[in-house]
Amino acid sequence: MTTMKQVAQLAGVSISTVSHVINNTRVVSSDVRERVQGVIDELRYIPSAVARSLKNDKTNTIGVLVPDSSNPYFAELIGWIEDAAFQRGYNMIPCNAHGGARKQAAYLRLLMGKRIDGLVLVASGDDDERDLMLRHEAVPIVQLERALPGLDADLVLAGQEEGAYQATRHLIGLGHRAIACVSGPPDLPRARQRVAGYLRAMAEAGLPVPPGRIVHDEFTSAGGHAAFARLLGQPHPPSAVFVASDLMALGALCAAGRAGVNIPGELSVIGYDDIDGANYTNPPLTTVAPPKREMASLAIEQLIDRIKGLHAPLRATALSSTLVVRASTGPLL
Repeated sequence: MTTMKQVAQLAGVSISTVSHVINNTRVVSSDVRERVQGVIDELRYIPSAVARSLKNDKTNTIGVLVPDSSNPYFAELIGWIEDAAFQRGYNMIPCNAHGGARKQAAYLRLLMGKRIDGLVLVASGDDDERDLMLRHEAVPIVQLERALPGLDADLVLAGQEEGAYQATRHLIGLGHRAIACVSGPPDLPRARQRVAGYLRAMAEAGLPVPPGRIVHDEFTSAGGHAAFARLLGQPHPPSAVFVASDLMALGALCAAGRAGVNIPGELSVIGYDDIDGANYTNPPLTTVAPPKREMASLAIEQLIDRIKGLHAPLRATALSSTLVVRASTGPLL
């Protein structure tokens, strides 16, 4: 493996000069810089990231903690975060917090041990050991989608309740009155907020929500399938359903197909998240599209501001989601 000493010898300069060229820690004449860089390229020398971080107190690395990286929505969000970070010269370490507070806390310890410069946090529903750790960390943090109580950090979100309200209003506008809601576990903030948006739209329209019209299950395709099977088995099934995640909606469409229910002729279905596969279901899924790319870009921009020492009041920025109308919703027949 090539060393800095070998680069210095071949370039005819001191080791400290090579270090200054690599780290931009002192002015070096252009001809010396070009000569050193030429030797670096010729020898394919790769500077030690650990050594550079010890010298500069920066690793140009950002940690990302999400609730469940197997969920396409979070996987896509990670992709946009990575893209935004890379464009600004930062690397990313993604961590999947699915599995409970102990796993989340373990990953936080791992990220801090890697000496990350900052953290993008997409919080889940567990607010114990992890939260205590976060509140005592010195690295800048930007939260996506949800603010943890007591954590001083910038926040970027797209209103969960407002998106669900918009989705339900779409179904009401199509003439539907018996509208059900399929959502994730009620202890999760995302599920509670999306159900709240559904309830607000129904209340504004003067539409009743009888018992059994809101069905909870896991935020998975299997959960959506199970919830829909229970919903369709009711004596008076709905004419339309707001499903609080596209992943659940995939299972819901499958359950409807197995039950012989035509979509949207007999039942309109609308999802939430606009995952990549939503346009390729049968029929293509109407859904609410959070601005994933814009959220990721803004989160990284704000995080880098903090990493570079910005001292300003904490920022909370709410972006708007978009209703994407496809073929899974139609007028009440």
